[in-house]
Amino acid sequence: MYISMRFLCFLLLSVACLPGAGELSGRRAPGFSLPESPSKQHDPQDYRGKILIVDFMQVTCEHCVAFSAILEQAKAKYGDKIAILSIVNPPSDAKGVADYIAQHKIKTPILFDCGQVAYSYLKPTSPTITIPHVFLIDAAGMIRNDFSFGNDTLEIFQGKGLFAEIDKLLRK
Repeated sequence: MYISMRFLCFLLLSVACLPGAGELSGRRAPGFSLPESPSKQHDPQDYRGKILIVDFMQVTCEHCVAFSAILEQAKAKYGDKIAILSIVNPPSDAKGVADYIAQHKIKTPILFDCGQVAYSYLKPTSPTITIPHVFLIDAAGMIRNDFSFGNDTLEIFQGKGLFAEIDKLLRK
């Protein structure tokens, strides 16, 4: 009887945690190594012990511009407690990304992906993927939440909602 009560408590606790997580959350973050430039690679393993924010974006997306500003504010607010990796997929080229970085004063890395990393994170079940899409990864490398841009997530991508989510992860 003791084991079954323990299992029941675990099950109820697990179910209680589900509504707050995005549909792609609750799994180990896929590993990757992507270039920021020809001489600099980034790997999520390098950021263990910090909250890692992985942002899938495009340099031609107006919502991505607004979210890039939010990410820069988050880095300024939380400093070394967090790391941010923005991942751009084709058709962006190095010059387009460099122009984007200069125009919007981006200090966090923007990495180049040919689609494989996006696929491993987003697990697309349809031919369209909503960009921007952000993943919040805890210090142990588990995806704790993810948000796709939409009317119900405007506070994350255009307001202070991302800060509330980071605060939750830092309290754990």
